[in-house]
Amino acid sequence: MKHLICILILAALISCEGPSPRHPVKRNTTSSIQVSIERSKKLLALEEAMIQQVIAKDSLNTYVNSDTGSWYYYNKKNQSANYMAQPDDLVTLTYNILTLTNDTIYSMQDVGILKYKVDKQEFFPGLRNSVKLLKENETATFLFPSSLGYGYPGDGDKIGINMPLKSTIAIVKIEKENDTL
Repeated sequence: MKHLICILILAALISCEGPSPRHPVKRNTTSSIQVSIERSKKLLALEEAMIQQVIAKDSLNTYVNSDTGSWYYYNKKNQSANYMAQPDDLVTLTYNILTLTNDTIYSMQDVGILKYKVDKQEFFPGLRNSVKLLKENETATFLFPSSLGYGYPGDGDKIGINMPLKSTIAIVKIEKENDTL
């Protein structure tokens, strides 16, 4: 009986070890990230080819490639102005959104005239970048790959998944940030 009690006490002491930590399960996610990167590169190359086809068919306009990845031409250029919108400036503008085949998604009347605090309000990336390329009283037409438009989710309404866009942007007025203080 004495041996049985000793064995039970010894078993109880051994079983009272602290909890052993669980080790994390290692998952190799680099392969799925790499697949996503490759898919994005292929999509961008396809969209850029579509944009180049639009540019090649348009012999009336001279397109400029912006540093941010869009292409544009001026509909109306203001030779007398030299100031372009800077962060925190208040810009009055209007724009439309079309497909690359010129089907209207949102007209300028749908959008209306907007006031935009540069880099402080949410617009799609192409519009945010394009506003800083134009001067007061200038209008330009931009071609955006979907990554500069509404990307994978679209806008939840009329703009679909991964849709490259065409947009004419008109800058009505630029109020410098230090002028509004």
